[in-house]
Amino acid sequence: MGANELSALLWRERELLELLTFKLEEEQLLLTAGRTRWIEHATREVEQVLERLREAGLARAVEVSSVAQEWGTDEEAPLREIIAAAPAGPWGEIFTAHLRSMTDLTARIAQLRDENERFLRAAARATQETMATAADAAAGSIYDASGSVGGASASRAGRAGAGAASGSQVSGGQLFDGRL
Repeated sequence: MGANELSALLWRERELLELLTFKLEEEQLLLTAGRTRWIEHATREVEQVLERLREAGLARAVEVSSVAQEWGTDEEAPLREIIAAAPAGPWGEIFTAHLRSMTDLTARIAQLRDENERFLRAAARATQETMATAADAAAGSIYDASGSVGGASASRAGRAGAGAASGSQVSGGQLFDGRL
């Protein structure tokens, strides 16, 4: 193994980081469009790419160790130290380009993750507020199954008296106009 194999693994990892960026942007589009039906699928796809990235990261760690040994650095050296220890030739520049690209992609991924998290929190908050509003409405400001507002017996009794005075009658919890 060697520098060629490490470069190929870094290319593969970059491709996976770009795919993860795409999947997070796709998830963000679904969130902003309110297409919550598809969020579970998008999240599953993000998790699949993350799993592939973990595997690629392990393969890279093994190859970095091999190259580090070849170039006389610590086997657990990060890519920056590998670059510093690179022999004369193109490898220093190639690995620097990989590192720069991966750093940029990682920053973009972190930004997308944070934005998506904010969208999800806002959606959860809106859902909670909607449910609270619905619960408040069910407690007295909407019609129940019998046609009464809030279903309170005291309000029915009050309406029954008013209905009798206006020519309407209350029958079985529903208000009927006596003229029909």
